[in-house]
Parts: sequence; structure tokens; C-alpha cells
Amino acid sequence: MRHRKAGRKLNRTTAHRKAMLRNMVTSLLEHERIVTTVPKAKEARRVADKMITLGKRGDLHARRQALAYIRSDEVVNKLFNELSEQYMDRQGGYTRIIRTGTRAGDAAPMAIIELVNYQESLEGETSDD
Repeated sequence: MRHRKAGRKLNRTTAHRKAMLRNMVTSLLEHERIVTTVPKAKEARRVADKMITLGKRGDLHARRQALAYIRSDEVVNKLFNELSEQYMDRQGGYTRIIRTGTRAGDAAPMAIIELVNYQESLEGETSDD
């Protein structure tokens, strides 16, 4: 019986799975949008929402908990300074998963996971009037 065993194993050992999720959440918070498979995106969403909730709390203990999970000090600073202000009035649901079809090599279902307030930067485009 599998009662009370939440989470997906993703065909990886425990150490590999934890390291992969830490890297994915760090990349998601840094770039605010990543492309991955649907099961990985669903697992990363669980952890990313918890990290943003820690950022909203904003105290020293929450910062140390985030530093224990997130790989980069710069990303933790971004989480506590910028992202926490953006999501202060939101009560959860900080990420969205957009399914994009299947991968060409192995037909794995692919998805884009992004933060809800993500805005694409259009730096390369200029208007010639």
C-alpha cells in the first residue's frame, strides 16, 4: 500500500531527484520560466510555491530555510526582495504550467513552467516609425 506517500519518483534515486528539483527551482526563480517535462514541472511547482511563501514571510528563519534549499545567494536575494513584493497580495498559485506537446526524441509530454507575473522582455525589437 502506498498510503501517505506523496510525490513522484521520476525514475531517479533520492539524491538525484532532490538535486534535480533544487536545480530546477533555482533556475525557475532565476529565469522565471523554464521548459521541462510535465511530471517534473508538477513536482517543481510544489517546491517553488513553498519557496515563494518563505519569501513572503521575509524573516531571518525563512531566509535561512530558503538558503538551505536554493543553490544561489543571488536567487534568494531576488526571491526575498523582488518576488515577495510581487506576490504579497496573492494567496497561492504562484506558478502556471503550460503544456507544449511532445518532445521529438522520445515523445515525452513537455511543458513550460513559469511564474504567474512573468513578462517576456522585448529588448531585441525596435519600432521603425
